[in-house]
Amino acid sequence: MKWMQWTAVVVLAGTAGAVQAQSVNPATLANSGGDGLAACASCHGAQGEGQGAMPRLAGINAAYLRKQLDDLAEGRREHALMSPIAKAMSPETREAMSGYYAATALPASAPPGDAHPGARVAQRGAWDRNVPGCVQCHGPGGRGVGDAFPPIAGQTADYLSAQLEAWKAGRRSNDPIGLMQAAARGLTAEEIRDVSDYFSKLPMEASR
Repeated sequence: MKWMQWTAVVVLAGTAGAVQAQSVNPATLANSGGDGLAACASCHGAQGEGQGAMPRLAGINAAYLRKQLDDLAEGRREHALMSPIAKAMSPETREAMSGYYAATALPASAPPGDAHPGARVAQRGAWDRNVPGCVQCHGPGGRGVGDAFPPIAGQTADYLSAQLEAWKAGRRSNDPIGLMQAAARGLTAEEIRDVSDYFSKLPMEASR
């Protein structure tokens, strides 16, 4: 379904505590904001490509994006900036924005070679520490698999490393059966840095 067919309902509390609802086009909310919500592009980039520690949204599986927004809204995942934003969105808004970014075109990039220091862990893991290769769950080239394993190719290095550190420290725990926590605990700080940089340089492909 194209984003033009969707509308989102943004729910806001009025000054007297009353709740209002207004129809918002997902593209408008993404690029210009509306009804008290800042434009998504102000943090996630004009095409949802991500910037710095703010993740890429473009081309990510819609069900995965919706789950993250729901988890942020309902307290299963915590983020100082995104948790209050997700809580301010209605379920319809979260659904619409997830679909919008899943359908957003991806910019092209050139892949790194196997000589990259992050390639070994990305492709083969570190089985002496019970760390599988990232591609065993996230698919060849980090393109993503189904609703549970998002594409990590083309994701920002800062975001990937921050999430791996959060999984490792137990600050993030909304992964299927603790898979990411277990894998991250076996990685060194250098491996986290290298594998994050490696995937940030891989070509993006949509995973819907």
